[in-house]
Amino acid sequence: MKRAKQQNQKVVRRANRTRAKLFGTAKRPRVSAFRSNKALYVQVIDDEKGVTIAAGSTKNLSTGKDVERAKALGKVLAEKVKEKKVTSAIFDRGRYKYHGKIKALADGLREGGLKI
Repeated sequence: MKRAKQQNQKVVRRANRTRAKLFGTAKRPRVSAFRSNKALYVQVIDDEKGVTIAAGSTKNLSTGKDVERAKALGKVLAEKVKEKKVTSAIFDRGRYKYHGKIKALADGLREGGLKI
């Protein structure tokens, strides 16, 4: 139990360290990613107002493997955000390394026309 608690503390510390440097505004919101065992969840957040501008998950996308679905999610989310007249954002990877699904998500956002 002690080891599990230490691992969780490391995860929380890593996420806090990443997020301490990031702050989303109305012009440049924060794109926050969360990865569960089954799906990838993404929110576009305006931290000044504390409002979620847009959100999405890979649960709704049924085609392809995990990395392909993450990229497709990025494209879909970029379209939603462009409708709200947002052209650039800050990417918040949280506690996750920048590879695999997280990197594919960022690439999909860029391909969708969002400047990260």
